[in-house]
Amino acid sequence: MPLLYILVLAVVQGITEFLPISSSGHLVLTWEAFGALDPAALVYSDAERLDLDIAVHVGTLLAVLCYLARDLAGLLAGLGRLAGGRDDPRGRLALYLVAGTLPVVVVGFLAKDWIGLNLRGIAVVAWANIAFALLLWLSDRLGLLIQRLEHMSLGQAMVIGAAQVLALIPGTSRAGITMTAARFLGFERAEAARFSLLLAIPAIAGAGLLVGRDLYESGNLSLGLDALIAVGLSFATALVAIVVMMRWLQRASFLPFVIYRLLLGAGLLALLYV
Repeated sequence: MPLLYILVLAVVQGITEFLPISSSGHLVLTWEAFGALDPAALVYSDAERLDLDIAVHVGTLLAVLCYLARDLAGLLAGLGRLAGGRDDPRGRLALYLVAGTLPVVVVGFLAKDWIGLNLRGIAVVAWANIAFALLLWLSDRLGLLIQRLEHMSLGQAMVIGAAQVLALIPGTSRAGITMTAARFLGFERAEAARFSLLLAIPAIAGAGLLVGRDLYESGNLSLGLDALIAVGLSFATALVAIVVMMRWLQRASFLPFVIYRLLLGAGLLALLYV
């Protein structure tokens, strides 16, 4: 694949992964744009395209690990205290992250190929953006601003984790749906975003393991080199996007993201049906 296309794919993923605007939906649209501009340049099968999509997700995983390094150290220390018989809120939060990840791991593992081949159309992305943008707006209007992560219960973590399964539908937004669930449960915006970032780590790591296995079994060195370039570019872009988003949510609402997604969905529907 031309380096320019890999650059665009990685930058799109880096910007959109942790914002509540659907990285998978934007990746679908990016591939569609590539095909429209230069069909001869696209030589990958649908399965190989999905693998490259997951590769840019791995770059964003490295970015969130870098941004949350201090938080992760605290979670590990908390787990150590729990293992020693002492109660620790950060240790409990670490266990809640594991529990909240199980639903998407199971469904994602079983349905990865089917989703990649059947739910990557523009119409799916359009309707999902509109529906889940409205849901995000509703949660931000109705949700209270009274809870922080130290208040989280196992049941709340499981609710957010179950909601994350919907992100397997392109256009839903993993970040968006987890933040939506957290806001409905009364968590502050920045706290909802922080838990979404933490929950992204095992979810993206699991997807990275799947693509690593696929690349190893395929023996496609060219695809592997493209994937490595994509990882590096998406890492740098995602790190900047995380910093900007967290600063924004400390003083403002999700409304700009809602408006963007509604306009995007409406524009795509107009493109398809008008």
